[in-house]
Amino acid sequence: MTDPFANTQPSLSSPASAGGAVTPSDTAPFSVPSRALYVGSGGDIAVRMLSGDDLSFTGVSSGSFLPIRVVQVHSTGTTAGAIVALF
Repeated sequence: MTDPFANTQPSLSSPASAGGAVTPSDTAPFSVPSRALYVGSGGDIAVRMLSGDDLSFTGVSSGSFLPIRVVQVHSTGTTAGAIVALF
């Protein structure tokens, strides 16, 4: 398939071009910071931001997109499920 945008410089406001399922872990960071997270099954999410700050998002609804750059989703404090990192 030909990509008509192949010669366009991507930015953080561009759509994601890759993604992967997230297994929350208190020890294993992502190999690449996310551009956003998709939450398939609602709940709480504890993350480490690209800045190094640890934050908790409570009551995230199922089907939500969080436009946050994270390097880790912690298992401790995360009750949401079916999380996908978008890159």
